[in-house]
Amino acid sequence: MDSSRSLSCILLLVLFGIFIQHQYSASGIGAYQTVLLSVNMSEASGRKIPNTLFGIFFEEINHAGAGGLWAELVSNRGFESGGSFTPSIIAPWVIIGDDSSVLVSTDLSSCFDRNKVALQIQVICDIEGANICPGGGVGVYNPGFWGMNIEQGKRYKLAFYVRSEEPINLSVALTGSNGLKKLATTTVVAANVSSWTKVLVLLEAEGTDPNSRLELRSTTKGVIWFDQVSLMPLDTYNGHGFRKDLFGMLKDLKPAFIRFPGGCFVEGDYLKNAFRWKETIGPWEDRPGHYGDVWKYWTDDGLGLFDFLQLSEDLGALPVWVFNNGISHNDQVDTSSILPFVQDILDGLEFARGAPNSRWGSIRAEMGHPEPFDLRYVAIGNEDCYKPHYPGNYLKFYSAIKEAYPDIKIISNCDGSSKALDHPADLYDFHIYVSASDMFSNASRFDGAPRGGPKAFISEYAVHEDAGKGNLLAALGEAGFLIGVEKNSDVIEMASYAPLFVNNNDWMWKADAIVFDSSQVYGTPSYWMQHLFKESNGATLLSSTLQANSSNSLIGSAIIWRNETDNNEYLRIKVVNFGSSIETLTIAISGLEKEIAGATTTILTSTNVMDENSFADPKKISPVIGEIIDVGDLPYSGEIKDIVLLPYSISSLDLLQKPLSIRTVTTASDLESSF
Repeated sequence: MDSSRSLSCILLLVLFGIFIQHQYSASGIGAYQTVLLSVNMSEASGRKIPNTLFGIFFEEINHAGAGGLWAELVSNRGFESGGSFTPSIIAPWVIIGDDSSVLVSTDLSSCFDRNKVALQIQVICDIEGANICPGGGVGVYNPGFWGMNIEQGKRYKLAFYVRSEEPINLSVALTGSNGLKKLATTTVVAANVSSWTKVLVLLEAEGTDPNSRLELRSTTKGVIWFDQVSLMPLDTYNGHGFRKDLFGMLKDLKPAFIRFPGGCFVEGDYLKNAFRWKETIGPWEDRPGHYGDVWKYWTDDGLGLFDFLQLSEDLGALPVWVFNNGISHNDQVDTSSILPFVQDILDGLEFARGAPNSRWGSIRAEMGHPEPFDLRYVAIGNEDCYKPHYPGNYLKFYSAIKEAYPDIKIISNCDGSSKALDHPADLYDFHIYVSASDMFSNASRFDGAPRGGPKAFISEYAVHEDAGKGNLLAALGEAGFLIGVEKNSDVIEMASYAPLFVNNNDWMWKADAIVFDSSQVYGTPSYWMQHLFKESNGATLLSSTLQANSSNSLIGSAIIWRNETDNNEYLRIKVVNFGSSIETLTIAISGLEKEIAGATTTILTSTNVMDENSFADPKKISPVIGEIIDVGDLPYSGEIKDIVLLPYSISSLDLLQKPLSIRTVTTASDLESSF
């Protein structure tokens, strides 16, 4: 290699070296083991990675939707979470006043057939007389999901239904957590609400408090009924009801698909609490909601089937609908009785894909989406393969769906990675939750998978046992596993991390990709790790071989991807160092058909492998991007030497490719100088 190329390598070394702590001096590099990554860039060695390889999985767990991505600020908006027997608990609604001034209960007088529970407030005090109401009046308040995030200058749409035999004079307010600071107020006066009446109020905040609450008060003696109380910020994504900051975290991952709505949430501990799609569509007031008995909380089903399909479209991701196949954790439907469940799913497919004048497609059209959604994948159940009735139920669903929608790809719950399935399927589901070291070791899990037949959908992967609340160690193990997924993408069609979201007040599962509360959000190292793979969808996987080091702690891959921003092609080399030692890397490139015109480095690491991100330091562990530098023109074959791989790190090198310069070679020396 001539002096100009040596200089290029030194520049690369310097760029990687800026991430090295001061105790790792450049003079000590030679003391570390050098490993060789051989990359063949010839067109014949490449293989296209599926466009669908990396996506996301949304499950209603950890209050991911209710109190999270779905921007509804009122918890238990329909007063249904206490059950259909009255009187019932109304939590988290809280009574304002004592029993000398107000009595609060529930009854079954609602105007909504599927949501019969209504809130009854009997105001005993009055604006005058012997029993005068306390200042501000009496009533109820709702603290939302561990506080409502109300921001100065922003507007909020309040909707509720009210009924009373007397005229009403209500005080509506958004206040601080103790009710003293008023952020937005208005008065609702009506002379006749003897029948259920919908009230719409637009509130503009005059202050900010992430722990706000909504208050409904009265100072007039009488009985007032409330139902279906909703408070939504106006600035949701595209007006579709998705919290903007959380949506943005998903959009930034550029997911190829989104699997929804579970997970165990789909099954339920018992079928009576399973996700039933027909109960989740139509106007929000008509949705009965249900208790998610696996993750132990109520959801109003603001995120219903329509909303998940809309979310997929907004993300530019293909929807993957997981539906219940008549099986829960504790009960199941015999195959002889499964046909009504099959018809229910056929109805759901018509809702998603049917013509706007079809029975169920017309309901979708009424909800604002006359065009069919691009639903191409469905999964029959979740983790049900070992259940006695799954084989029979599966075949009933499979046959009916293929007859009606032959293009839809159907995903089986049964693992086909080690032996062929005994039933027809387009893909098979695979879940893996292990320790970080086991996850790293599972990079080769699909090396021996059957090369024919259904492909794998790794719909749930994550380090679980030693991940803390999301640490660097977990991200490293997962990154190693995903490099194995890339290398085996001829038999793997899709992969997604799980779980996606966690509300910081409800850690039902650790760890998760994205942590949030009412006003803040951060990505865990596992979230940021996925950013290093988002360009792999549709890229070209190159043949590459990484020499094993003494501890087998390295794994790497090479792809060619096109940057949508500058429309240039890049060679991306990723290497995970899962070990505690510095390694030096030499990259040997053969078959170059374009010039390498520049390089950008990205590294994900920290001073301690157990480090985590937090609200206080949300990007403590996130990709650090170096500057683009000129590396000269590599020849058809060449080496890049002395690349430093820090302990416990993910390193990514993007090499810009440009068409080869065309020159007329007239002498031997000219020919030599062109290499």
